[in-house]
Amino acid sequence: MSKFSHAYNKIRHYYLALGLGGVLAFIFAKLFGTRPLFKTKVAGIKHPVYVRIATTDASVLRQVLMEQHYNMSFKMVPKIILDAGANIGLSAVYFANKYPDATIIALEPESSNFLLLQKNISPYPQIKSLQAALWKESGHINLIDPSNGHHGFQTVEGKTNDCARSWLVEALTVDGIMSRMGLRTIDILKIDIEGAEKEVFENSADWIDKIEVIMAELHDGLKPGCSRAFIEATKAFPQEFSKGETVMRLRTAKTA
Repeated sequence: MSKFSHAYNKIRHYYLALGLGGVLAFIFAKLFGTRPLFKTKVAGIKHPVYVRIATTDASVLRQVLMEQHYNMSFKMVPKIILDAGANIGLSAVYFANKYPDATIIALEPESSNFLLLQKNISPYPQIKSLQAALWKESGHINLIDPSNGHHGFQTVEGKTNDCARSWLVEALTVDGIMSRMGLRTIDILKIDIEGAEKEVFENSADWIDKIEVIMAELHDGLKPGCSRAFIEATKAFPQEFSKGETVMRLRTAKTA
């Protein structure tokens, strides 16, 4: 791809996601080497949201709020949603608008993402935030930055790649979160955790029966065995649907 084509695609991407203002902010960011915060209103979302220009945030906004990859209808009306890998909070914001009576727990381990998450969810008192990574056991885990953008931080066990920035973050299990938040069941478990779903689902026996719907993005390209662990753990979920990169398994019937 030529430099011209690459630049055109980037500008088109920002125009589709953020309009003319977003394009101007992107050009400014590239000229001055900054990542300014940009406030935007999205159709169907009650309050404006914030993204960082010249990061992966605009792509996440398009996928979650505009293309609505989590837009599925169920017979049950969810009351408890756990959003693991909440990034800057746009998926939690989407759920809060679609299910205004639900309590949503947004889990995100990376500090800069978490700070923006808190800003984006601030108009929604039903969203609770936890700065932690979802993992197979509670304690601490290494978080690394493999330079795949702000949506690509990964948790790794043991020694980390010397080429990647790494730091320790709190790690929580699904049942650990339920205990901390006083929950008996979870209606929707959304997981987008860059390969750690393999370990999470391989160690899900203590909590999998307490989940009604699972929405998962599986990353076999990052860690082989993610899909196998997911399929094995969700044998009691008879229905499966896909939308975009998200695979959904349900105990209840889909209505639309």
